Amino acid sequence: MATHRRPKPPSHARVVVLTAAAAAAVALSAQSAWADPQPSVGDVKAQMDGLNSQAERATEQYDGAKEKADGLRQRASQLQDEVARTQAQVDQLEEGLASVAGQQYMQDGIDPSVQLMLSANPSGYLDRAATQHQASISEAAALKALQQAERSLDQQKQDAATTLAQLDTTTTALNNAKTQVQTKLQQSQSLLNSLTASQRAQLLAAQQQADGGEVSRSSTRADLAALPQASGQAGAAVQAALSRLGDPYYWGASGPNAFDCSGLMQWAYEQAGIQLPRTSQEQATVGTAVPGLAQAQPGDLVIYNAEDGPEGHVGIYIGNGEVAHAPHRGAVVRIMPANALPIATIRRV
Repeated sequence: MATHRRPKPPSHARVVVLTAAAAAAVALSAQSAWADPQPSVGDVKAQMDGLNSQAERATEQYDGAKEKADGLRQRASQLQDEVARTQAQVDQLEEGLASVAGQQYMQDGIDPSVQLMLSANPSGYLDRAATQHQASISEAAALKALQQAERSLDQQKQDAATTLAQLDTTTTALNNAKTQVQTKLQQSQSLLNSLTASQRAQLLAAQQQADGGEVSRSSTRADLAALPQASGQAGAAVQAALSRLGDPYYWGASGPNAFDCSGLMQWAYEQAGIQLPRTSQEQATVGTAVPGLAQAQPGDLVIYNAEDGPEGHVGIYIGNGEVAHAPHRGAVVRIMPANALPIATIRRV
C-alpha cells in the first residue's frame, strides 16, 4: 500500500519573499499603467516660456525696488549728514548763548541807574551801556538762529526716520522679488533637467528660433550693414545696443557686459547721453507714443505685454522690422522680429 505524505508547508521566510516579489510586480505594473507620460519638448518649452515670462516680470519688480532702495539709501545718508551738521550748529549756538547769559548774570546784579551814579566815569559807563545794548541785539539774533536750527534739526530727524522706514519696506519688496526670480529660474531648470540630451538640444534650437536665432557680433555683420542709418542720440543708442550682441542675459544686470531687457535699454541710451528709468514699466511712459510698428523709427522702445500683467519686456527698434533685445536667462543679446511678441506700446525717446 502506497504511503501518502503530506506536502511540507513552505517556510515563513519563503512566504515573505514570494509575497514581497508579488507586491513589487503588482506595484511596477500599476506604476507603468498609471505613470504620467514623459512631457514633450513642446510642453516643456511652453512651461519654460511661461516661467521665463514670470521671472522677467519679477526681475522688473526687482530692478524697480533696487533703484528705489539705492535712492532711499543715498537720501538717508544725506539726511544723516545734515542732522549731524545741524546738531553741531545747535550745540555751538547753545554754548555761545550760555556764555553770554553767564556774563550778564554777573554784571546785572546792580541796577543800571545805581551803576551810573557810582561810576567814576559816567561817559565811559554810557559807552559800555551802548555796547551792551548792541550785545543784547546780537544775543536776540543768536537766540532766533538757535530756534530756527532746532526746528530744522527736528524736521531733518523726522525726514531721516521716514526715509529709513521706506527703505525697510523697499528692501523687503526687493528681497521678495529676488526670491520670486530665483524660484522661477529653479523651476525652469528643473524642467530642463527632466529632458534627455537630444530633447534639450531640440528645445534650445526652438528657443533660439523664437528669440531671433543665435546671434553674435561676427555672424550679423552683413545683416547690420543693411540696417537704415539713424542719426542723433537715437542712432547712438541703437549702435550701443548692437555693440552688445552676443553678451549674456543676467537678471538685474545693466551692463556693461551682461544685461536684462530694460537694463540693455537703459545702458544703450546712457551711452547716447540720455538717462532712462530702470524698468520696462517705467520706460513704457517716456517720450511720446508711436501709433504703430509701421511708424517706428530706429531708437524707438518697443514694449511688450507680459503673460501675467501689462509691460514685461522691452527691445530697441533698429529698423527693417527688427529689434535688439536681451531675451531671458540662458540667452544672449539678439535681434528678433519686432512683432514676434504682443506689443503694448512703442515710445520715441
